Amino acid sequence: MSFLNELSEAEPLANGKVAWRSGGGVALLTLTNAPANGYSYEMMRDLDEAILRARFDSDVQVIVIAGEGEKFFCAGADISMLHEVTPEFKYAFCLHANETLLRLEHTPKLVIGALGGHCVGGGLEVALAADLRYARAGSGRCGLPEVSLGVLPGTGGTQRLARLVGKPKSIELMASGELFDYAEAERLGLVNKQIEASSETEFLEEVLRLANSYCTPQRAAMSVGHIKRAVQTGLELPMESGLALERELQAKLFQSADAREGIAAFTEKRTAKFEGR
Repeated sequence: MSFLNELSEAEPLANGKVAWRSGGGVALLTLTNAPANGYSYEMMRDLDEAILRARFDSDVQVIVIAGEGEKFFCAGADISMLHEVTPEFKYAFCLHANETLLRLEHTPKLVIGALGGHCVGGGLEVALAADLRYARAGSGRCGLPEVSLGVLPGTGGTQRLARLVGKPKSIELMASGELFDYAEAERLGLVNKQIEASSETEFLEEVLRLANSYCTPQRAAMSVGHIKRAVQTGLELPMESGLALERELQAKLFQSADAREGIAAFTEKRTAKFEGR
């Protein structure tokens, strides 16, 4: 089965920097800004629109973010753009990017980063806002080299990287600006899994297969989304508050059709068929 063939035709969003495809419970958002998929304010506007569209689309249960082409997931912010704009614009640009990636984290649907090719600077910051990251083995390097420009990772990198790998290692990686391959990224815990693939198409097929495995009817997508929300929000709270959030989300799930189906299927010794409600 070709999961790519199950998706709708690519639809460029308003600014032409992100393309939307969907089908089989999955929305594929592709960053499209040749030659390196560097992001600009226009791309972030498109990504923001796509996130909201996926959030409100009841047919979308998992979001996958990928980059166009073989060489780059995303090479980070468009440096020529940053060279030309005012400091005030740069601040507003970073603020909007922060809001967009927070919106991605707050959306109660699983988000997967499909890292094919290089993923550096702001590109890695986008990927860090995903819940899971799969990388095409041997396709490129990643890292946060902003120190070489005299700035810091300003789209959430200092905060998300530290939460993933710890304070000392994150400071070392960012202060040195070191770039590393996906094998090292997996060792550090930045990548969940490397995927061996002979082409970007083959890689995307496997990522979409994995994404589909979190969708109905084989998986309770509402439960998956609530697990995400419990972790993404709960880890920023004191333990007691995190447990209170967990209880409230669990209470909602106990009232769902999928919980009734899952418990019934277990007691009846059959495979559950979930509906996402």
